[in-house]
Amino acid sequence: MSVTRRGVVKGGAAGALSIALAGSLDGIFQTSAGADTGEAYGYGPLVPDPKGVLDLPKGFSYKTLSVEGEPISDGVVVPGHHDGTATFPARGGHDHFPHWPDHPGFPDWPNFSSQERARERGNGRRGQTILVRNHEQSNNGTRAVAPPELTYDPAANGGTTNLLVDRDGDLVSQYVSLAGTAVNCAGGRTPWGTWLTCEETEGFKGETKSHGWVFEVDPYGRRTKPVPLTGLGRFAHEAVAVDPHTLTAYLTEDASKPFGLFYRFRPKAHRGGYHAYLKGGELEALNVPGVPDLSLVTEPGTKLRAQWVDVPDPSAKQTSVRKQFESITRSQKLEGAWWGHGKAYFVASFSSKEDGAAGDHAGQVWTYDPRRNEIQLQLIFKPGGRFDGPDNITVSPYGGGVILAEDGDGEQFLVGTTRQNKPFAFARNALNGSEFAGVTFSPDGRILFASRQSDPGATFAISGPWHRLRG
Repeated sequence: MSVTRRGVVKGGAAGALSIALAGSLDGIFQTSAGADTGEAYGYGPLVPDPKGVLDLPKGFSYKTLSVEGEPISDGVVVPGHHDGTATFPARGGHDHFPHWPDHPGFPDWPNFSSQERARERGNGRRGQTILVRNHEQSNNGTRAVAPPELTYDPAANGGTTNLLVDRDGDLVSQYVSLAGTAVNCAGGRTPWGTWLTCEETEGFKGETKSHGWVFEVDPYGRRTKPVPLTGLGRFAHEAVAVDPHTLTAYLTEDASKPFGLFYRFRPKAHRGGYHAYLKGGELEALNVPGVPDLSLVTEPGTKLRAQWVDVPDPSAKQTSVRKQFESITRSQKLEGAWWGHGKAYFVASFSSKEDGAAGDHAGQVWTYDPRRNEIQLQLIFKPGGRFDGPDNITVSPYGGGVILAEDGDGEQFLVGTTRQNKPFAFARNALNGSEFAGVTFSPDGRILFASRQSDPGATFAISGPWHRLRG
């Protein structure tokens, strides 16, 4: 049976499902997205790109920054399978990747005050941005190659690339910042100004190392060491969202047979900083009593009280982490995560009864509110609609909701929401059917970065009249 608002009301109070319903649906994305979304919302209809690469609304333009296979230096080329990304302001220094100065933390952009936004615009090195990008390489495609001191396992092809972009959205330089990891899918930005890159695998057999870990990358090229953050667990990691107030990390797992879990890592460290998570902490899995599968929840606005259960063996020495529980709340295709508005946003890309799920949907967006200790369904895509398969996610600083990168069937879109919570197509991959990935804004909010994952992988810098959001 599906969990709906009507079903809960008929069943009485919260009951065994521990469900609380919103008094009003006033959060971001409080809507069901069906087949008819229209293009009168957002920024208007998409304009066909004469180059056949990226369709955008009128007034918006893009630049292609970095394409798979392009030379970086002697014998090194841009790796393939572009995926999750985050941005950081370039600060000071005399090279393309300045050192990170003493700094209390990287602010949460969607919650910037106008003064903080102005300060961030001025702090960047001539307004430049550093972009850290994942490469979801396994055993095929263009591998990431880096010096030995930046390589974890020579047998693995994944890694990350750091790009320096000027204020006009042009590439200044780029280099491979981590190599020897496997299937680097998404990740997350930390409040102290680093990138957590996630290995979406637990079965890859390396040359001398195990895989399925999270690694930390310094955007400024000084401190990165290929050391796994073992406290965050070994499983098919997808993405991470970090609470800047408590430093708690929320993690998604994209796995099957059985489906993956939603986790939180509570660190021992009381102060953030590079490799603070190496001090260890507690890894816990989300459980909602009476809800074994999040696909049972079908009504936007539904709130579920969270319970957190200790993970017995985070390193999965004998048994996969998700298989260490007899009774737990699972979800098919848990994907992107992002921190914004005091909550952890996380995505379920789709759910299918044919695959063994409890219900069918073409995508869900959830939030976890740590102050209330509850998750809330913000958006559900119905099967057969225009949009499907949301993956990477970022929170928009322009009064709308979030922007999602599609990895669904048919055409691939970047999907945004309006101030009235209406989904709209912001961009379309006009070249081929490769998924979008790595959607994220520059620190000053002027540029949206996004990537086409493959055939070939390419990263775009998109700019335009962001404040003209309609609806």
